Amino acid sequence: MPLILQNADVLVTMDAERREIPRGALVTDGPSIVWVGPTDALPREWRERADAGAAEVIDMTGHVVMPGLVNTHHHMYQSLTRAVPAAQDAELFSWLTNLYMIWSHLTPEMIAASTRTAMAELMLSGCTTTSDHLYLYPNGARLDDAIGAAHEMGMRFHAARGSMSVGQSQGGLPPDVVVEQEAAILRDSQRLVEQYHDASRHAMLRVVLAPCSPFSVSRDLMRESAVMARHYGVSLHTHLAENDNDVAYSRERFGMTPAEYAEDLGWVGHDVWHAHCVKLDAPGIALFARTGTGIAHCPCSNMRLASGIAPIRAMRDAGVPVGLGVDGSASNDGAHMLGEARQAMLLQRVGHGPAAMSAREALEIATLGGARVLDRDDIGALAPGMSADVVAFDMSGVGYAGAGHDPVAALVFCTPGTVATSVINGRVVVRDGVLRTADLPVVLADHRRLARTLFERAQAH
Repeated sequence: MPLILQNADVLVTMDAERREIPRGALVTDGPSIVWVGPTDALPREWRERADAGAAEVIDMTGHVVMPGLVNTHHHMYQSLTRAVPAAQDAELFSWLTNLYMIWSHLTPEMIAASTRTAMAELMLSGCTTTSDHLYLYPNGARLDDAIGAAHEMGMRFHAARGSMSVGQSQGGLPPDVVVEQEAAILRDSQRLVEQYHDASRHAMLRVVLAPCSPFSVSRDLMRESAVMARHYGVSLHTHLAENDNDVAYSRERFGMTPAEYAEDLGWVGHDVWHAHCVKLDAPGIALFARTGTGIAHCPCSNMRLASGIAPIRAMRDAGVPVGLGVDGSASNDGAHMLGEARQAMLLQRVGHGPAAMSAREALEIATLGGARVLDRDDIGALAPGMSADVVAFDMSGVGYAGAGHDPVAALVFCTPGTVATSVINGRVVVRDGVLRTADLPVVLADHRRLARTLFERAQAH
């Protein structure tokens, strides 16, 4: 049924003019938006259909309505290992080495359960599109396990087929028990693209090829993945230049900076995005700007692991596509996209002064920025022809009290709130703050049980 959202205190379009419409309204029909404007200007056709019960109407009085947020980097399986004591106070490499062996006990059931939980958390924070970078496949786990769970949750999903092939015995960081053979990785990557990837407009599922990082895969796998991705027209994703150790590894192992290494392998272009890039140097920023290579900025994770402050201001000024990522729930311990936008703004101000990022720029990065990074032109804005991904935040709660002067900026400046209404692909998935696509208490009980099982199995070994 068509959907009409009306009487929003402010409707933030993120369209070409960046319009913010007081008492705004929009109409969705099927998977797309068909009309946006002031409620008083709602076309007669839609008023009549609403009166006849041929369209669902939701009153948005007291709410800010905006495009759904876009998460460009995550490791959903890590929601099973939040706040693990041995990894609480570590930098990236030691954090990983403390967790790899726990993750080696993951099962298909755990992949599915962690995906449901991570997506529920994202959806309740205002996120409507997410990528997930799954790079471990022990005990029969497959990317299909996450894809199935995403379909249940009703979230727009970019499923990244991650991989690790260079274990410790070959000079890599991960233990050999969690790496795969490269021929098997490429075969499975091809299978997944051919079975699942949807290149159409408003697609709910796309597949991404995503070897994990320069310190866990070979040059050959990076190159072959790029060739395959270009053949099928899918995107590429990996981690790059995350901290000083990451850069040192690249220089020692390859004789290049991370950006030079990426360029050498063909890993630049509008169809490529790299996570973190905290230590991307000036020539690297220029390269990414010139080629349209995207970056997933993960401020909470970068702070949690003390990786540093990514030069987002310089990247944006140069024209680099930048989106937001919550990163894994074991290096962020949360997955609140509106909270991530707030941290992005605050962290740039810590590093570069109060004018380094505004609240509206943070929201733009979280919507349009993420869409560009994922190489999509159908999400990130509210306009006719765009995907019907819409979220609304209730501004009447205590966290926004006194913020009526600028409710749009308040979304970022104030304590991040839970979404009141969320629409994905024209379907209401959150109503009155309640997730409608899953029984959340059941999902969480299952998740707690499996998190405990995972840790117990790891301890036994």
